[in-house]
Amino acid sequence: MSVDVLTFGCRLNAFESEVIRHEAENAGLSDTVVINSCAVTNEAVAQARQSIRRLKRERPNARIVVTGCAAQTQPEMFAGMIEVDRVVGNDEKMRSEAWRSARAAFDTGFGVEASEKIAVADIMAVTEMAPHLLEGFQSGLPRVFVQVQNGCDHRCTFCIIPYGRGNSRSVPMGAVVEQVRALVERGHAEIVLTGVDLTSYGADLPGTPKLGQLTKQILRHVPELKRLRISSIDSIEADRDLLGVIADDERLMPHLHLSLQSGDDLILKRMKRRHSRSDAIEFCAQVRRLRPDIALGADIITGFPTETEEMFARSQDLVEECGLTFLHVFPYSKRPGTPASRMPQVAGEAIKERAKRLRATGEAALRKRLASEIGATRQVLIESGRQGRTEHFLPVAINGEMPGAVRALTMIGHDGARMTGR
Repeated sequence: MSVDVLTFGCRLNAFESEVIRHEAENAGLSDTVVINSCAVTNEAVAQARQSIRRLKRERPNARIVVTGCAAQTQPEMFAGMIEVDRVVGNDEKMRSEAWRSARAAFDTGFGVEASEKIAVADIMAVTEMAPHLLEGFQSGLPRVFVQVQNGCDHRCTFCIIPYGRGNSRSVPMGAVVEQVRALVERGHAEIVLTGVDLTSYGADLPGTPKLGQLTKQILRHVPELKRLRISSIDSIEADRDLLGVIADDERLMPHLHLSLQSGDDLILKRMKRRHSRSDAIEFCAQVRRLRPDIALGADIITGFPTETEEMFARSQDLVEECGLTFLHVFPYSKRPGTPASRMPQVAGEAIKERAKRLRATGEAALRKRLASEIGATRQVLIESGRQGRTEHFLPVAINGEMPGAVRALTMIGHDGARMTGR
């Protein structure tokens, strides 16, 4: 049996899971399940633990290896689980030697004691980032991810991720361009640039290039690329070149996902965010002036410590004031060791109820955008025989098209969640 990887969390983890599978199989591991975990919420950690127990019941002879952000921040907890055979750190998981060491440990029987299972180093000591391009990587998928950045230098008071990912580090521009070119030559129609704090790209590189410069270089040097997309960004760090590309190059898709987190200034301050409510509204207005049809999404947390009903209402109002189409709603999760965990907490039921209301607001905003698309002709990237995505990342129900193609379809209706086209 080959190596199976179960992925939790972000798009970056999804990319890294492909690297893990490749490196683990090359190391000779077999009948092994790797849990690539997420630490962003307590629920994500609990889901990883539940999956480990379930997998061991279903595959009692398989080796179980845990990696990812939760493994980095809580290695002893996972090592203490009798179902777990190895715990691999977030930097180590991208390196072939870590998987060769795991194979050697399994072959010799080393690692029975919990302390012997742990192969996790100090993530804060990692200062460089190597590009990863795999032969046959995500073959057959029309949309693929290119990791250009990892880690985060900021310390938002609610966030555990810097302690799982380390400080910000970037892949040099030339290496990124070569990755994109190679993927396009393999037939991938859409490339998504991804990272932990994408708009901090380049601060650690010679000449300190920014994300906008990287984007311009990709589009200039890979003219065959049909569609370039950017994953979540911090709007306050968007640079002039990035705004210029949004305005001037149609191959950069008209869709941005923003890390907004709240619509209330005092909560933003307590979160240690670097933007204000007015900054968020002005940025959305600015990009809409540059690209009038752009679709905007955002991450918003409900029930952050000290959030009142009036503060929450400002987050809810932000959906309309920023013209948001897609919402990722996160009920606040108390993460041990973060400053927010020591602040006065909001009652759990209130957190859940606000999340429910905000999700309903987001669903209404999506339906409004879907309705506005009826009659428009969009370039739809076919993801499967049943669904595609427009330039604005709106899902379109289709029937029997060939994955990877880009088709001009007229939007004729919607069901509240997806467009229908012909």
